[in-house]
Amino acid sequence: MSEQYFEPGRTQAYARWRERKLAHYPRRAEDLIVEVRDPRQLSEAEVGEIQRLCRTANMAVYAGPPVGPADKEIVRRLGARLGLACLHANPLADEDGISSLETTPEKSAAGFIPYSNRRLLWHTDGYYNAPDEHIRAFILHCVRPGATGGENRVLDPEIAYILLHDADPEYVRALSASDAMTIPAHAADGVELRPAQTGPVFSVHDGALHMRYTARTRSIEWRPDETTRAAVRFLNGILDSDSPYVFALRLAGGQGLVCNNVLHNRSAFADDPAPGQGRLVYRARYLDRIAVRAASCRQRADEKKPGSE
Repeated sequence: MSEQYFEPGRTQAYARWRERKLAHYPRRAEDLIVEVRDPRQLSEAEVGEIQRLCRTANMAVYAGPPVGPADKEIVRRLGARLGLACLHANPLADEDGISSLETTPEKSAAGFIPYSNRRLLWHTDGYYNAPDEHIRAFILHCVRPGATGGENRVLDPEIAYILLHDADPEYVRALSASDAMTIPAHAADGVELRPAQTGPVFSVHDGALHMRYTARTRSIEWRPDETTRAAVRFLNGILDSDSPYVFALRLAGGQGLVCNNVLHNRSAFADDPAPGQGRLVYRARYLDRIAVRAASCRQRADEKKPGSE
């Protein structure tokens, strides 16, 4: 992008961007839906509409008739068609790097809420990752919904930024501080599995806004100043409100959410008691963004080598 809208002091550039953003923003969750013939083989028009919505709202929902076996090839091919190349496999993902989110007693008992039927608080994916592993996009593909519940609410991080900035520009300045939020180290049986991660809530990469956030209140440390605390309270108020910018989605089988790592939560759900009929959602996380030309995964790796500039 030629203009750095989010840099401090770029008041006019930010104002122009804000005006354009809000003028074309979707008004209803239904405005995010793109009807597709086959998510494994998106047409040029379907790709264009998904990319348009991701440029406008950082998210889109694809919907179409059931086609073929509901396997992970749908997610893999869909991501590739949208230019997503840097799949990020977290430790709980399946061997192919894509996660099968369903009720799994052993993972749930270990405290991994996505693998339970309990509610998930507001967050962005990978908020605990190191900076070179920030999740910039993800795909959720619903194979089977729960019998009841399992609704997601979503909010575009750029809208969150605007609402915070409108309330007080110092809020976004505080949340952009390099020590705004710390996720303490994660350890099990005395072994550190993940080091502590300190960083900003809002950061900018290649001109695009990135957000790391969680509404959890335990195992999180906020910068100890009143402006940061006020900003967090204000943001939580937005997320808990009936803001017209917060959309509610309940994905049906064959539908999916593609997005540039938007804020989201999930309500608790109940599974169908029939064997093999529980809620199942495939999740793929990426280090690159939709509709943004990003460096190749190989280039990213080269840039991390010692001595590279």
